[in-house]
Amino acid sequence: MSELTITLLRLGYLALLWVLVLFAIGVLRRDLYGTRITDRRRRKAVPAVAAAVATEPARPETAPTPIRTPRSTRGGAGPSRLVVTEGPLRGTIVPLGTSAVLIGRAPSCTLVLDDDYSSSRHARIFPQGGQWFVEDLGSTNGTFVADQRVEAPTPVPTGTPVRVGQSVLELQR
Repeated sequence: MSELTITLLRLGYLALLWVLVLFAIGVLRRDLYGTRITDRRRRKAVPAVAAAVATEPARPETAPTPIRTPRSTRGGAGPSRLVVTEGPLRGTIVPLGTSAVLIGRAPSCTLVLDDDYSSSRHARIFPQGGQWFVEDLGSTNGTFVADQRVEAPTPVPTGTPVRVGQSVLELQR
């Protein structure tokens, strides 16, 4: 073989080695830092999605019965926002209205979690009869209200932690 051929082979192997190293660094970076969610602080509920979630028919076996509680502890004003207090999206605020908030990994959710421990449609927080309820939507790892696993739609008082995967949410005024 000529000296030119050997030099070209060496340069080719060197270039291939660098491509392999850069590819490995990219894979490690994605594993360590996860998928980037762009513009997460400005994310708003898509009206069509929120309307679809609000008009979702209630399943008869899991429909909550309205529970009347005295409003003296709440001061007559219910929660106005859902705040992520722990987890990757800490500090994220979702304003509450009259429609449900769908939580999960799916892009169609109101609050999209980039979390390996949450399901694509993990939980739903919805108003009914002057109270807010949380409902687990058949997730693998469950939804917890104050360290109690949610089996049926459960009322969520203002300030009570709700754990969904690695994130902790609270209803606040």
